[in-house]
Amino acid sequence: MVGKEASISRNKLLGISGIGWMFDALDLGLLSFIMVAIKNDWGLSASQVGWIGSVNSIGQAFGALIFGLMADKVGRKKVFILTLLLFSLASGVSALSTTLTMLLILRFFIGLGLGGELPVASTLVSENVQAHERGRIVVLLESFWALGWILAALIAYFIIPSYGWRTALLLGALPAFYAVYLRFGLPDSARFVPQVAARSSVMENLAQIFSKPYRRATIMLWILWFSVVFSYYGMFLWLPGVVSLKGFGVVKSFEYVLIMTLAQLPGYFSVSWLIERVGRKFVLITYLLGTALSAYFFGTATSVAQILITGMLLSFFNLGAWGALYAYTPEQYPDAVRATGAGVAAAVGRIGGIFGPLAVGYFLAAQISIETIFFVFCAVIVVGSIAVAVLGQETRGIELKGAGQSKWV
Repeated sequence: MVGKEASISRNKLLGISGIGWMFDALDLGLLSFIMVAIKNDWGLSASQVGWIGSVNSIGQAFGALIFGLMADKVGRKKVFILTLLLFSLASGVSALSTTLTMLLILRFFIGLGLGGELPVASTLVSENVQAHERGRIVVLLESFWALGWILAALIAYFIIPSYGWRTALLLGALPAFYAVYLRFGLPDSARFVPQVAARSSVMENLAQIFSKPYRRATIMLWILWFSVVFSYYGMFLWLPGVVSLKGFGVVKSFEYVLIMTLAQLPGYFSVSWLIERVGRKFVLITYLLGTALSAYFFGTATSVAQILITGMLLSFFNLGAWGALYAYTPEQYPDAVRATGAGVAAAVGRIGGIFGPLAVGYFLAAQISIETIFFVFCAVIVVGSIAVAVLGQETRGIELKGAGQSKWV
């Protein structure tokens, strides 16, 4: 009976957290399609469109840092609800944007909520499941991201051409309020102890992630997060636009990206199966290198078959790597600074998310070829895989540590 109750609790936690995660992905996925529509509707330049994606990441960088620190002081659940509420409100209001400036301001607040929620969500889930299945469950949480992207692609394909991008944004934002309601029923992490949190200041928590037991992990995570987020936001926010630039119409590019997006789910599911069998490091390195190769060949693809195959491989490997990343990150730190460490690493990654979309916009404005742009992403991802290989330590099966404990003791 105990095992059954634990299973129900775990599944409830996964389901409720995953629903919110799905709507986060739905908004970001819609943004990649809406960028194409807004560019045509408002007559924007490529560099201006790049700012729409980048300002989202600026908000995420601040959100991951601020709310990651807050989660170690006031608890995971409170921050979880606050960030999703902020994200949902700003997302809904963004459908009313009449100028680029207004849209950019709202995208910043959307990013603030999104950036804070994701590392806190993965921390909460990882702290409430057993060591032997922790990696698999966190990857399954991340798989809800693929469901959100698939929904975004469907809405973009069926709604935007006929009803416009504002309707698509409203459809994406309204259900997120239901996820806020569901989360009030979640318990906080059993590993969060208010008395322990009150003993240390924010600055002491920041100092601890750079102390000798965690310095190597922190450096590794910062490089890894930057490379993954830079490449993901640069490639995927521009994916419909890049397909369009390869000579296909807007509707056709939406159709092709929908097909590519479907490959995200098997990417996540394969990692959820592998991560507890072969370990985090092997999965991360393998899927990062797979992403790098896919990015290179997608950049050089010209025919429909080449674009679809390499695009599906890109989705498969890149989103699989994301799943492993979210499982691996919270395992590097003890209870007292786990959300801080994960949040700061995510914040550094979001700096990459600022420059990724901007770089594509400015590269295109400078008439740099798509082949060269995707080679840059390929090289950055390889750097991330090297960081994991050289600096990373395997955490499969290791119990999460309490406050003040070295993670390897």
